[in-house]
This record gives sequence, C-alpha cells and structure tokens, in this order.
Amino acid sequence: MSRPSHPYAGDGSHTTSYYAASANPAPERPVLQGDHEIDVCIVGAGYSGLSTGLHLAEKGYKVAIIEGARVGWGASGRNGGQIVNGLNASLQTIKRRYGQDTATFVAGLVQEGGEIIRERVRSYDIKCDLKDKNIFTGLTSAHMRELEERMKLWESYGIKNQEMLDKDQLRAHVNSDLYAGGMIDHSGGHMHPLNLALGEAAAFEQNGGTIYEMSPVTGVDHEAARPVVRTDKGTMTCKTLVLCGNAYLGHVVPELAPRVMPVSTQVMATEPLGEDLAHELLPSDACVEDIRYILDYYRLSGDKRMLFGGGTVYGGADPRDIEAKLRRNMDKVFPQLKGIKITHAWSGNFALSFSRVPQMGRIGDNTYFAHGYSGHGVTGSHTFGRILSEAIDGDLTRFDVFANVPWYPFPGGRMLRVPYSVAGSWWYGLRDRLGI
Repeated sequence: MSRPSHPYAGDGSHTTSYYAASANPAPERPVLQGDHEIDVCIVGAGYSGLSTGLHLAEKGYKVAIIEGARVGWGASGRNGGQIVNGLNASLQTIKRRYGQDTATFVAGLVQEGGEIIRERVRSYDIKCDLKDKNIFTGLTSAHMRELEERMKLWESYGIKNQEMLDKDQLRAHVNSDLYAGGMIDHSGGHMHPLNLALGEAAAFEQNGGTIYEMSPVTGVDHEAARPVVRTDKGTMTCKTLVLCGNAYLGHVVPELAPRVMPVSTQVMATEPLGEDLAHELLPSDACVEDIRYILDYYRLSGDKRMLFGGGTVYGGADPRDIEAKLRRNMDKVFPQLKGIKITHAWSGNFALSFSRVPQMGRIGDNTYFAHGYSGHGVTGSHTFGRILSEAIDGDLTRFDVFANVPWYPFPGGRMLRVPYSVAGSWWYGLRDRLGI
C-alpha cells in the first residue's frame, strides 16, 4: 500500500538530521479518514500541541491531535535542544512596552517550561538525554555588561539561578579563546528534542489521546459553534479547537498568517568526538549560546558529537550548503574541530513575531491558538500548552494576560517583512561586530 503524500513534507519522513537518525522507535499513526467528533481537536503534533493535549488528557478530556506529517516533524524535532529560560524579548522590554504587571507575570513563568519538561521526562520515563545547565557567552565588554544587567534584572524578580563567569571561570565550561566571559543558568539544560516529542506523544496516547499523522489540514471553520477541521480524507468536529501549527500552519487560517514570519535556522552534527575531546571542549557538558543578534548555539549530544547551530534565513528558505554556512563559525569557537567530519546537517523553521513576544489568543468563541515563540519555543511551548489547557478547563486567569498583550504586524505587511527583517539583522549584526 502506498504511503500518503504531504504537500511539502513528502512521505512525512523526518529531515536528514542527527535527531532523526538517532530517534527512539515510534509507531506510524493512522491518517484521518471519515467524519469524527471529539471534545478537543488540536492541529499540530509539535511541543505546543503535545503539551496542550497531554495536560488535557490527564484531566480526562477526550483529545485528538491532527498532524500534517509525523510527530515532531517541524521545529520540535529539529531545534538545538536547549532549555533556555525566558522569552526572546527581555523582561525590561516587556516592562517598557506592556507595563510592570505584565513583566512581573512573565517573570513568574519564564522557568516553568523547563520544569514541565523535567516533570514529563521523570513521570513518563522519556529517554531523551536530558542534562542540566546552559551558558550564555559574551564576545565583547558590551556583551558582558548586558549579561550583568540581565542577571541583576532577573534577581530583582526573585530568579536567582544565574551566575556570572569571567574569562577564566568560563573555561571550566567552554574551552575557547573567543569569549570575554559568560553567565551560567543552573536551571537551564538540554536534551534530544525529537525523542522528547516522541515521548510526550506516547504519554498522550497512554492517557487516552489519539494522534492522526499524514493528515494536512486543508480548511478550518472556526466560526461555527462546534469548529470543524477538514483534511483531504476526513473531518473532525469538536467542542474546542486549538491551532498549534506555528511556522508550519501556512495560510490555512488566514487570520493568523500575518502575525508571524517563518525563519529558518540551521544545525549540523559532527562525528562522535570521543570522551577526551568532548570533555576538553565542553568540560561541564552544558549547552551554550552567545548573545549576538545572529547567534551561535551548540552542545554535546548523548554520544559526544558536537551539535552546532546558527544562522538565520528570513522567510524560511533553506540555505544551499548548511555545512559551509556553519563550519567557519564552529572553527572560530573550537579550532580543535578543524577538519572533523560532519555527518548530518539540517534546517528548520521557527515562527518569529514582530514584537518577539509569543502570542496566545482566541478566534471565534471556541478556537484557541498559540505561536510566535521567536526562537524560544522549547520552553515557551510547554508553558503555553499548560496555559491553554487551563483556559479550556475554565481557568482563564493566565490565558487572558497573554491574550490581551497587543500584537503588531510586520512593517510593510507580508511583502516587506523579509527585507525589513534582513535590514534589521544587518544593523544589529554590525553593532555586535563593533562591540556597541
């Protein structure tokens, strides 16, 4: 029997990533066929959809997730695997734009996503190479001042898991001459992102949830009293609909398309480095990202490969040669890796909002959505999934705070959002190079 085909994912196979090559065994789920009804229907089997679905299934709701390709096919199965606390927009930016109350509210939940991940891994025995600690590195004195200010700001909100590292102290974690210093977040961490998604999907099904794969959504009627999701081969009518397609929802729901822009980022994996070289490069096995506007991020895998990511392509296009794009930066950070073999290189999209603040809301009376994590989706999606489940269960307290945060369109609309963002990245990249 021939496998179903997806308009942009082909047969739904995961991209040519190290994660796909080292994924835990997972079943192929059925295609949605025929007409069905359910309490809650979720579109998208990435972290947002899986988090929302698992929370609701644990509460006793009957939930179905409809996925266009395979579980974790999008950003949730391709990302850098870093548990980084906070949003893309800083607490200071949120305070300036939306007021002290909103900043205090956000500060109260910036560590929640990592806590949810650890609880899921522990409760459901998810095998995903979960490790502790992440480090932010600075290349200039201006970067170090920024990190110092960030730590003091977070401390003012009662978040005291961070510690400044001078150049010598940083070497106990990152053995590179490139950096002026850094800051460690002891409550951060990293893991195998696709295996986390697959484990959460299995947990969802253990709690009575149903997942349909290879069922791209062709239309949504969210104005109906009971929303309807349509695919080529079936429909799902529900009491409550949750849209979690993020960068891969496309234009299926026109009201949401202008709110975010797909942005591509790239990752590559080296061959296994061996225990000695791996320990020499990253002695504490923490994950790392620098704080430039277009940043490098990297960590060790469970089998001691260097997973090195970075780069940005606005609009979501894949670069022609990912290894060439990333290799020069990796060699700058770790000259010891010059000539090391790259075994996997891949690209994936995240959804960027203009404000860099993720968006949560409702269209119609019974349709919810969450998207726009702007590169901080590993933790943000898990938190938003819990908040969405609270709202559907009748507690709108936290949902309403995010739903009432204003969103802003990209200047010039869809036609100009890419060139506008490219110009902005050029400007901030220049500031990084000048150290200002």
